[in-house]
Amino acid sequence: MIEESEIDEWLNNDDMNALIEGDSREVLRSFPAESIDCVVTSPPYWGVREYSGDSQLGNEETVEEYIDNLAEIINELKRVLKPEGSFWLNIGDTYQNKDLVGVPWRTALALKKRQDWILRNDVIWNKVKGNPSSATDRLRVMHEYIFHFVKKQKYYYDMDSIREDPDFEVEIRENGDVVSPTGVSGTRYRKQIKENDTLNKKEKENALEELERHLEMLKNKEIKDFRMVIRDEQRSTHGNSEELSGRARELAENGFYFLRYNAEGAAPGNIWDIVPEDQHRDDTHCAVYPAEICEIPIRATCPPDGVVLDPFVGTGTTVVAANRLKRKAIGIDASSDYLKTAKSRLADGVQTKLR
Repeated sequence: MIEESEIDEWLNNDDMNALIEGDSREVLRSFPAESIDCVVTSPPYWGVREYSGDSQLGNEETVEEYIDNLAEIINELKRVLKPEGSFWLNIGDTYQNKDLVGVPWRTALALKKRQDWILRNDVIWNKVKGNPSSATDRLRVMHEYIFHFVKKQKYYYDMDSIREDPDFEVEIRENGDVVSPTGVSGTRYRKQIKENDTLNKKEKENALEELERHLEMLKNKEIKDFRMVIRDEQRSTHGNSEELSGRARELAENGFYFLRYNAEGAAPGNIWDIVPEDQHRDDTHCAVYPAEICEIPIRATCPPDGVVLDPFVGTGTTVVAANRLKRKAIGIDASSDYLKTAKSRLADGVQTKLR
């Protein structure tokens, strides 16, 4: 572990990880401005857990007080985050008097309004198995939210590092037709273009030329798949309003457009099927998120030479995951017991399920 006075030194040396004991709202004030590339964290939930340490976050009498306290800490996170950095917030919900409080979205909207965060994604963490429930008058809760915030409209994001399996095969039929992995070929589109009554002669020529170009791209595996939308043949994917949809304008002006699928693999969706950590643990932490939660945030939004911060690091999962992905990481927590476990995990090189 390091002291607050050693933060500057650690940021500029080759040590891969560091832990600091203390209240995040106080410790963060010791960090240099714009010194962190990526924040990944899960703060204490309001009114549903008992946490070790001196921090009182999560024990407030009202949810409004909880959001105020959390927002104060997050305001410091915004100060230490680089302009091109990202902030990922995992936050749970709870019921009060049989009424779902809505903590995640109330928090997210408060951060947008008070601190001008830009919300890029709301991720649904599907826990797959979920937790058992004693309630007999509502559905079992199977998810939590993870919010991706940024400070600026342009920020670091490496999509290629998180794309899904790019392996695919393209079929070449005896007649020379190229067929995509999902069965798309030129046959149906050629027929629709030639028989379309709303396309003029030039639009048809352009459409057929572009179709052949896309089939050649598919044959060369420059794209994985495509869809063609032709005026009055397919429904516009984003509605028909030319004021609201660039696709609708393209359809009106050209008579067609293409949807292309990247040959390097599809972008991940915002529903993550990740089973909560269920291995036996010797420590007393009652709300440990799995290391897989950290993988996409760190790969996509922390440069290889960047620094990851978790201001509620608990037993160190974020730091462990960051180190496994070859990034420096620093964690803060008010609990000496949790940090003792985190230090032990880092010393042992604890295995994670990351790819």
